[in-house]
Amino acid sequence: MRNIILSILGALLIAGALYFGKIIATDKNKKKPIPKKIVKTIYTDTVQNSTIPIIIPANGSLVAKRRVELYAEVQGIFKTNRKLFKPGQKYRRGETLIRVDAAEYYASVQSSKSNLYNSIAAIMPDLRLDFPDIYPKWQKYLSSFDLNKTTPTLPEMTTEKEKYFITGRSIVTNYYNVKNLEQRLSKYTISAPFSGILTEALVTEGSLIRNGQKLGSFIDDSAYEMEVALSKQYASLLKVGEKVALNNLNGTETFSGTISRVNGSIDATTQTITAYIEVKDEKLKEGMYLEANLNAKDEKNAIEVDRGLVLANDQVFIVRDSVLDVMDVTPVYFSDTKAVLKNIPNGTVILSKSVPGAYAGMLVKPLTPQKSKDTVATKKAE
Repeated sequence: MRNIILSILGALLIAGALYFGKIIATDKNKKKPIPKKIVKTIYTDTVQNSTIPIIIPANGSLVAKRRVELYAEVQGIFKTNRKLFKPGQKYRRGETLIRVDAAEYYASVQSSKSNLYNSIAAIMPDLRLDFPDIYPKWQKYLSSFDLNKTTPTLPEMTTEKEKYFITGRSIVTNYYNVKNLEQRLSKYTISAPFSGILTEALVTEGSLIRNGQKLGSFIDDSAYEMEVALSKQYASLLKVGEKVALNNLNGTETFSGTISRVNGSIDATTQTITAYIEVKDEKLKEGMYLEANLNAKDEKNAIEVDRGLVLANDQVFIVRDSVLDVMDVTPVYFSDTKAVLKNIPNGTVILSKSVPGAYAGMLVKPLTPQKSKDTVATKKAE
């Protein structure tokens, strides 16, 4: 009995195995479903070559075009002036910036001038007797001599006898000693070399000024310069006198500048060339940070596209019969967001926006301008 039951179970297992094997074999022969082709909708542009201006961005801070560092060449007490010597104080050209007490030195200058006057007066009787022909000009000089004014230039000596006579009385030596003292006396007063504003003041009225001490800084606040460093490839494109558009970092204010100078040498370390942009505006201050856009040149027969559309091997995607393809191009200039390209024939359809995962041979559906117009017309009708 037991053998009969085991035989029946074995037969059932064999039959079940055959049945399930047949089912599995039948399933393998079924055809897999064919995936549907996905056609991506893309944005395109038709190439129309034109003249593209190449604009080079640069930035830098403003520095006064004319600046004077004020140093003392004499020693003395800083005397009170009509205007306070403070940062932000404006002065006109020729106006006194600093006056140092020169009473003691002024007395020594007057003493030397008096000695010169006495020396000339002492030779006048001899000139009348021995040199009557030159006596009138020296008499005229002595009459015009004023101790309270700058010492006038000595009369021109025309003959050898006159030179020997005047020089032998040490008049020429005394004259140049007086001029030297007068020159140093003028350094007790520092005047504004141009109209401008005081940006730094390191001394105050009543303080002792020492020889060689820095007193402050004075600038011309009507004109500023901005130094920018550009790649050496634009060295031949920069021209003095060319207009430059500038703006602040926020883009809220714009200014007009001019290239005033271009350095004649290239920095060996950075391989850049330095250009200086002059700009004038009442709103500007020294130290302001500005951005400049320099018009380097106009590139003919070129187009400008988003930089992201240019592939790594200098190619761009084009559309041919609803299929993506690639075309070799010649990049001329790259900015942060744009690229200027050449050697793309007119009428070529290129991508205007990048497509994620794009590849050559990919089926696409261009979004034509006509469809966009129809959509707008439909919305208006509704």
